Amino acid sequence: MTTTVAPVALGRGEATWRRYAATLGIVAAVMLIAYSSDVARMIGVWWTASTYGHCFLIAPIIGWLVWQRRGELAQLAPTGWWPGLALVAVGGIGWLMGAAGSVAFARQFGVVLMLQGAVVTILGPVVARGLAFPIVYALFLVPFGEWLEPPLQQVTVAIIMPLLDLVGIPATSNGVMIHAGRYYFEVAEACSGTKFVIAMLAFGVLVCAVCFTSWRRRAAFMAVALIVPVLANGVRAFATIWVADLTTVEAATGFDHIVYGWVFFGLVMAGVLALGWRWFDRPADAPAFDPGAIDKAVRHRLALPVAALLTIMVAGSFPLWATVRAGQAVALPAQITLPDVPGWRRAPVSVRAPWFPTYPGADHRLFGRYTDGRDAVDLAIVVYGSQRSGKEIVGYGIGVLSGEGRWLRVADLPPLDGGSVMRIAAPGPVERIVATWYRLGDVTTADGKRVKIATMMANLIGGDRRAVAIHLSAEIEPGHDPRAAMARFLAAAGPIEAIANRAVSRTTGAR
Repeated sequence: MTTTVAPVALGRGEATWRRYAATLGIVAAVMLIAYSSDVARMIGVWWTASTYGHCFLIAPIIGWLVWQRRGELAQLAPTGWWPGLALVAVGGIGWLMGAAGSVAFARQFGVVLMLQGAVVTILGPVVARGLAFPIVYALFLVPFGEWLEPPLQQVTVAIIMPLLDLVGIPATSNGVMIHAGRYYFEVAEACSGTKFVIAMLAFGVLVCAVCFTSWRRRAAFMAVALIVPVLANGVRAFATIWVADLTTVEAATGFDHIVYGWVFFGLVMAGVLALGWRWFDRPADAPAFDPGAIDKAVRHRLALPVAALLTIMVAGSFPLWATVRAGQAVALPAQITLPDVPGWRRAPVSVRAPWFPTYPGADHRLFGRYTDGRDAVDLAIVVYGSQRSGKEIVGYGIGVLSGEGRWLRVADLPPLDGGSVMRIAAPGPVERIVATWYRLGDVTTADGKRVKIATMMANLIGGDRRAVAIHLSAEIEPGHDPRAAMARFLAAAGPIEAIANRAVSRTTGAR
């Protein structure tokens, strides 16, 4: 009797799993097609930004993690589960807010969260517990961590300077530019080590899950995995400058490309693994999880076809809502001009240190120089009739600094008349300070987060979608006070609100 019943039961289980897995694959494919533009942009970031190249490995790793659990999963029964739709809805709301506020991270995070919700809805809570780590690990598909670049730049400079002093190379730094020996070096965003920190975070989390059971050991390993790349990156940057001082910049650049691109991360990863190897406390042949420890009672079941249909309907409702809410851009003047400012006259722009803010997709861009006979300032006005993905007034590589420009952030300075102020530098060295304001509807702010919130609210519930960015800038030169010159210009030009309103032909508050 036992020899005939067991194969039948196993066959039914395999057939059930195939049916549920096939349905999940179809639902996931439909969702990926529905959100194909966001998926394409996410993959584009992986491809074009070296910081996120490791994301190409996340999907294969998730596949391997699921395959590793196949024996344990076979002992669990999948079933549709309607509470999983809540996770789909949360992801959809996140996507909708990202679409309304032109926040790529929120859109992409929302897509991944919806896919995770589809797994929970179609396979049920019992299987989801067995797949908990692979499901959560999928969040590493979303590019994140740009905010780490400025602080890591400062850490890298802090490591470089004492090492240069140690080897006898005279060096000075203004924050992100280093004058060492015969050359100037930029500690750009790409040199900050962010790519290694983020990649090591993903790698460290994987190792902690696969190789450790003790939470203390996991915490210790993660600390090492995050600290070592930062220190090693500082040493790498120092070595590049040292090689340049001993040879040439060209030789140092070749050395850095080889070390930075091919050898460095592999050596750091191997070193971190070697440090943690002796403390691995999870046997290699240990089961990924204990099926017997999972409560197999399931309430709120759904039939598989119903679970699949509801998942697609919930996920598809958010692009539909965004399409309904999307309106035409508000009519803008066919042409706008820079304001006339009493006591200031127009002058030729600088050829010593040309700088222009970056705003792809803007409807109008103006840039001009003014002088009062003592000092010169530059005024930039940028106007958007509306915003959408790829046409944003705030974002990475948008505004004062482009993603790959020659100008670098040196420091943030105290605000000027409500505007944020940044000191930037270019090779030469040449420095300038730039003040920034944004105007959306009746909101004037220098805070990019407030801009995103105001944009999101206007797109979701209606409102004036016109947006204006204003930058006032001045070069830093001996014998001149750029901040005082900018303050005099603002006093003569009048309120920022009036300048912005004039640019979009608003009459309220305009002069």
